[in-house]
Amino acid sequence: MFLHKHEVSVPVFRPDPESLSSRAYMKPLPEGLWTTGICECYGDVYNCLFTGICPCITMGQNSEVINRGEIACRSASLLHVASGVVLFGWILGSKNRTKLRQHFSLPESPFPDWATHVLCMWCALCQEHRELRTRGADPSLGWEGNLAKWMKDGATPPIVVPGMIK
Repeated sequence: MFLHKHEVSVPVFRPDPESLSSRAYMKPLPEGLWTTGICECYGDVYNCLFTGICPCITMGQNSEVINRGEIACRSASLLHVASGVVLFGWILGSKNRTKLRQHFSLPESPFPDWATHVLCMWCALCQEHRELRTRGADPSLGWEGNLAKWMKDGATPPIVVPGMIK
């Protein structure tokens, strides 16, 4: 599930600016940095309120995209509810956060992934949702919906290509 110590993740998600209609408005994303802070929920008020009421659905949507369709939104949501949204839901959340960080080479901040989900799962879920959207994936579309969107837009999906280190 996670990359072995001898492998390194290399992000390969690069939208083709020539094929995007909004290329004049594109600005480069920071390499190796989160695009929003953990407490910047006001950037997407709808997602903030929705996650506050139903964190399991946000978890499911994020999880489906982060895991590239290996787990469906409904399954991840039910697993989050079954594991106890607050009691043990942080385990699934921290694994997803680690994968997301690997996809985009993001730092483990402000705390380790497990601590971020234990201390404020709602803020972590919102930040992960915003990061996916900012980097070109819409968690509400699911993995298949995003693949269709990327094919239409001519973009490469956010995947990790493991590279060997000698």
